[in-house]
Amino acid sequence: MKVATGQEMREIDRITIEDYGIPGLVLMERAGLAVALKVKEFYPDKKIVILCGGGNNGGDGIVAARNLHNWGFKVNVLIFAKKNALSADCNTQYQIAKKFGIPIEFRDSINERDIHGAVVIDAIFGTGLSRYVKGNLIEVFAFINASGVPVVAVDIPSGVSSDTGEILGEAIMADITVTFGLPKVGHFLHPGAEYSGKLFVEDIGFPAELICSEVLKVNLINSQTASSLIPARYINSHKGDYGHVLVIAGSKGKTGAALMTAKACLRSGSGLVTLAVPESLANVFQDRVTEEMTLPLPDDGRGVISLKAVDVILKFIAGKIDAIAVGPGIGVSSDMERVMTELIQKSTVPLVIDADGINSIAEGVPRKILTKAKSPVILTPHTGEMARLLSASSTKGQWSMEVRKNRIDIARAFSKETGAYLVLKGTPTIVANPEGSVFINTTGNPGMATAGSGDVLTGIIASLLGQGLNPQNASLFGVYMHGLAGDIAAESIGEHSLIASDIIGFLPDAFLKLQG
Repeated sequence: MKVATGQEMREIDRITIEDYGIPGLVLMERAGLAVALKVKEFYPDKKIVILCGGGNNGGDGIVAARNLHNWGFKVNVLIFAKKNALSADCNTQYQIAKKFGIPIEFRDSINERDIHGAVVIDAIFGTGLSRYVKGNLIEVFAFINASGVPVVAVDIPSGVSSDTGEILGEAIMADITVTFGLPKVGHFLHPGAEYSGKLFVEDIGFPAELICSEVLKVNLINSQTASSLIPARYINSHKGDYGHVLVIAGSKGKTGAALMTAKACLRSGSGLVTLAVPESLANVFQDRVTEEMTLPLPDDGRGVISLKAVDVILKFIAGKIDAIAVGPGIGVSSDMERVMTELIQKSTVPLVIDADGINSIAEGVPRKILTKAKSPVILTPHTGEMARLLSASSTKGQWSMEVRKNRIDIARAFSKETGAYLVLKGTPTIVANPEGSVFINTTGNPGMATAGSGDVLTGIIASLLGQGLNPQNASLFGVYMHGLAGDIAAESIGEHSLIASDIIGFLPDAFLKLQG
C-alpha cells in the first residue's frame, strides 16, 4: 500500500475534482459517512460531540454529524472558527446541518459539560496543518486529552504533522483515526503513530490510478507485501538450492553476536552457513556451533580479525558463497576499516553490513566508497550508527536528533547518494532504495529493543539474499519477518522478558503465520 504526504494527498484530491469531475462535496459526503459508520460501529450507544474547524476537515465532521443525527444519535457540533471564515464546502455542510436541526455552536473553548459521557469526533485540522497550534486551541486539545473521553479523529489527529508525525505544539490523542484514500506518513512515524490510535483507511472514490501511482514513493510493508515475497521451497531440491551465507562476525568478548547472526540465517531458510571468525577464537566457536561451519580468519592476536583476512575471505567466496553478512561483534580498528574498504570494492556477492562493519565505514572509510561497490550493499544502521555515517564525531549528537526527526528523508537521501540499500532500524524501521522509494515497516514492538536484536535482523536479510531475493525484497521481507517474530514472542512471553534469541526461536511461527 502507498503512503502519502499531505501535499501528495491534496494533489490527488485536486486532480480527482478538476480532472475527473468528481465534486469536492461528493468526496466530503463519502468521507463524513465513513467516519459516521465507524463511530456507529464502535460507539453505538454514546452521545456524540463533533469538534470542527473551518476548513474541509470540519466539513467532513459536519457530514458525520448529520448522518449520526439521522440515525438517532444525540449530536452536538462545536465549530472552532469564525462563521465568515468557513471554506465554501464547509459552509455548505453547515447550512445543510442547520436545516436538519442539529445543534451547532461557534466556540473558542470547551468544558466538562460539553463532553461528559460523550464520544468526541476531532475534525478541527486535517492533513494541511503546517503551522504550530496556538491560542485557545492549545488549551482545548490539552483538555480533551486529560478528559479521558474516547476520540475519533477525521483523517489525522489535529496537531499532528501528516508528513513527519511531529506534534505541532499540541495535538489531540485519538483512539481511532479514520483516514481517506491512503494512510499518511504521520500515521506511522512517532509520536504521531501514538496519537493516531487504531487506523482505518477508507475508500471515498479517489481514482485507483492516483492512489496506486508510482509517483508516490513511500510504501507500507504489510502482511500482503511480505506474503508475496516468501522464498519458494521445491520438492526436488537440496541444501545448495537455498544459499550459502558467509557470516563474518565476532571478536573477543563479542562471540554471541556472531552466533545469533548465523543461527538467524539458518532459521530463515539458508541451506548452508559458514561462520568466519578470528582464528584465535576458532575453538570457542567450534564448541558452540552445531549446524554452522566455521572459517578461521587471521587476527591481530587480540581476537580481532586483521587485514590479512581479506585474501582468505575473497578466495573462500569465489564460486561458493551467495551472500555475506559482516559486522556483528567484529570490533573497530584500523585493520577493520581497511577490511571493509576491500570487501566493499572487491566482493562478488551481495553484502549486508551491520554494527561494527558500519562503524568501521563511519570512522575511517569515506561514504563515497559505497558508490564503488562491486556488488549490492545493504546497510542496517540504528539511529546512532546512522548519525556516525552522516557526520564527524563532533556533530554526532546533532545528527542523532536529525535522524530521529527526519527518518524518511535522511534514509532516502543516503540511499540515493551512495547506491546502497538502507535499512534504518528503529520505530518504525525504514527501508530505502537507490531509486528513491521508501518503505515503512508495520511489525515490531518495544520488547525488541534488546542487545542482539539487530544481529538477528542481519542474519535474516543475508539468508534471504542467499536464497535469491533481490536486495530490496530481502530487506522488506527481512524487516517484516524480524518484527513479526518479535511480535509473536511478545504475545507468548511478554515484552519485558524478550531477548534476541527469542526472535530467532519464533521465526518458525512467523513463517507459519504468514503462510497460513
